[in-house]
Amino acid sequence: MSEKNKSSIGTIAWRDLTVENAEEIKDFYCKVVGWKASPHDMGDYHDFDIKTPEGDTVTGICHAKESNANIPAQWLMYVKVESVKKSAEVCVENGGKIIDGPRQMGQMLFCIIQDPAGAVLAIHE
Repeated sequence: MSEKNKSSIGTIAWRDLTVENAEEIKDFYCKVVGWKASPHDMGDYHDFDIKTPEGDTVTGICHAKESNANIPAQWLMYVKVESVKKSAEVCVENGGKIIDGPRQMGQMLFCIIQDPAGAVLAIHE
């Protein structure tokens, strides 16, 4: 692992929301927060890239379908780890649970974990 990649371990790299009614929820947040949405092609449907009024992509709102059907409906942070598989093992060893994964999503290996208090977080490498 390069020094640049090592230095980003532990940082929040992304956040998104996965819900059954992504179209409606996307509209809700665009009205409430002032975001703009653009479709993100998923093959048979579109998720949404969510942008600031200036056009910077800041998050995503996704449909809870197919491989994402298990993802809980909440704003989910993605934190970079050195090894998803090792972090998932340590999660379970320390009283946490695996909600989804580890699995590939595009080029990214990720896993959704739940801590002993019930909070959910995505980890990725």
